[in-house]
Amino acid sequence: MTITPTTSSPRIAPRRTGWSPAAERRLRVIAPIVVGLLVLALWQFLVTVVGVSDYLLPSPAAILEQLVEFWPAILSATIVTGTNALIGLVVGTLLAILLAALASRWRAVDGMSAPIVASLAVVPIVALAPVLNSMFGADSQFGRQAIAALAAFVPVFVNTLRGLRQTRPVHRDLMRVYAASGSETFRKVTLPTAVPYLMTGIRIASSLAVISALVAEYFGGPRGGLGTFIATSAATSAYARAWAYVAAAIALGLVFYLATALLEWLVLRRIPTGGPR
Repeated sequence: MTITPTTSSPRIAPRRTGWSPAAERRLRVIAPIVVGLLVLALWQFLVTVVGVSDYLLPSPAAILEQLVEFWPAILSATIVTGTNALIGLVVGTLLAILLAALASRWRAVDGMSAPIVASLAVVPIVALAPVLNSMFGADSQFGRQAIAALAAFVPVFVNTLRGLRQTRPVHRDLMRVYAASGSETFRKVTLPTAVPYLMTGIRIASSLAVISALVAEYFGGPRGGLGTFIATSAATSAYARAWAYVAAAIALGLVFYLATALLEWLVLRRIPTGGPR
């Protein structure tokens, strides 16, 4: 009797960097800060020494001066844009989860939702924002919130629907053996499997909601948002002030991203394998 040897793929040894885990964690924090400081130093050098015009690129010192001088207005505008983005993110996420759950359950809903989601993914904000602002009035923030909701809806729906389809047939069969109802199977098996995909979609949608709310402010509606003040400052040749509002917009996007990343980390601690325990 001959025994045929089995071949197995070679194991790839983990890469050794020579850093301890604590040192690697510190490096992940310190490295972006160092790179950012170097970029700012190069930026200031180009403006003050090379002589790049303020029209093209205001210096970081001038932007910081405007940021301090107009801080109350910048903070107020950041709150307005952040509120619109947050409302849009929450509403878009809830609608996406609901539709994804229905699409994963019924094939007819899946077939009808596919072209709708594909259409929403390519809707241009520059065309939709003026229409919504005209429909709901110049004093309403609803148009901007609706645009942020549409931007957040698509990535959350796509990722959630994919996650809901990741449940293994053996798990469903096991739940049938235990005489579990459809709702119990969804709650205990399907939903925990989809949670990592859902959190990824929310993390992506958080930045899109901020960007969409910001861009929508360029095309009418009530004053007070970051996009409005960026456009106004640039139109009056106050370029350093416009960059100060841009810096606030960047900070707002980072806050949304870090908040959703923290939420993802907290949620996935309860489901470390991406599936039911």
